[in-house]
Amino acid sequence: MKLVGSERRQRGGGFGRAIKQQRGRLYIIQRWVVMLLRWQE
Repeated sequence: MKLVGSERRQRGGGFGRAIKQQRGRLYIIQRWVVMLLRWQE
């Protein structure tokens, strides 16, 4: 996660990029949870 440190330096410019990264992370977590729920059934 080296990108996190560099994005904190440029708060104004990298703000939109940070939001996109968070959305991607949430999407991955969501899919992971769905997979876990299906695996438990």
